[in-house]
Amino acid sequence: MWVLFGHAMLLTGFKLPILGQPDMGVDLFILLSGFLMTFQYQLRSSFEDWGQVETWKAFWVRRFFRIAPLFYVLLTVAIMFGSSIYADRQLIDSFFGNTQQLSTRYNDSSLTNVLMHVSFLFGLVPSYAFRTPLPDWSLGLEMQFYAAFPIVILVVRRVGWIKGGIGVALVGAVVGLAAPRLGAHFPMPSFLPLKLHLFLSGMMIAVALHNRSRLLFYLAMALLCAALPIGGPHNLRHLVVRESLVFGFFALVHFRSSKVVDRASRLLGSTVFHWLGELSFGIYLLHLLLMHRVVAWTIQTYGTTISPLTRFSIVVLIVGAAGYTLAFATYRLVEQPGQKLGRIVLKRLRFEKRQAVQVQAEELAAP
Repeated sequence: MWVLFGHAMLLTGFKLPILGQPDMGVDLFILLSGFLMTFQYQLRSSFEDWGQVETWKAFWVRRFFRIAPLFYVLLTVAIMFGSSIYADRQLIDSFFGNTQQLSTRYNDSSLTNVLMHVSFLFGLVPSYAFRTPLPDWSLGLEMQFYAAFPIVILVVRRVGWIKGGIGVALVGAVVGLAAPRLGAHFPMPSFLPLKLHLFLSGMMIAVALHNRSRLLFYLAMALLCAALPIGGPHNLRHLVVRESLVFGFFALVHFRSSKVVDRASRLLGSTVFHWLGELSFGIYLLHLLLMHRVVAWTIQTYGTTISPLTRFSIVVLIVGAAGYTLAFATYRLVEQPGQKLGRIVLKRLRFEKRQAVQVQAEELAAP
């Protein structure tokens, strides 16, 4: 919702501090992702051996089928209607006197661009990292985190979360700072080292669940990771907001003894927020496909006769209603079947592994 409101402000000319900066909403998503992957790892560690490649494969299969099905559907829509969306963006930029966007940002339907996105490699290549009408640069970033996650787990299992976390954060920071100096200028921070410190910040919040005696130490680690000045704007406002997000997130997880925190936590765990969470991936991916058309229509219909606030309100109401309706439909028709397919694939892989082990055992037992 933060990203939706932020993009609506950017496209309608209405401005509010913090809420009007959707990149901060993405930073919160990254914190959540780092937390959830580590939380799930801790839950599964009693019956999954992360020293085995099979566990890595299962993790990657689960994450792929959580992300890819809906992404592929909306990527197809974005490529089909890219030229139309670009025409709307040209109208919007002309109305506000903004610099026109590059046409390749919206209507590159080349086989190379399609393959880069289908393979999720686009986030690694600056010229393809921001090349569809979707806000998918963060998905390329997320897939890189999934790819690296088992390696990070092996490192911290060997040297401990403190040394391992600090080491991984420093390596990521060095690579992230070196990338632009080596000519890799990413239009968005889609390269994992540029945001690895925020993933690690979320991971530290999860790790603290099993290290209650060092709670404040892990809070300090999470705050320090989030404060590293790489991967986007790092002015005072961004620093304060990121640190506030980390502290607030940490409090919701660890300081439930506070009545205020407990009430906030219960509210965020209510049915309404549960469904907002379930539909968040869908609304995140599809909202810009709707928003450009709605903003362009609002400009064509009302021009300068309405205020930026009114324009923003109209756009949010229409995109919100249509977007969440479509998000619910795609959740039922695409996301849930995609996750079910992932479970089927996992069962098949495990069945084949059991068969292979049985054959090997029979061969060894043969005279």
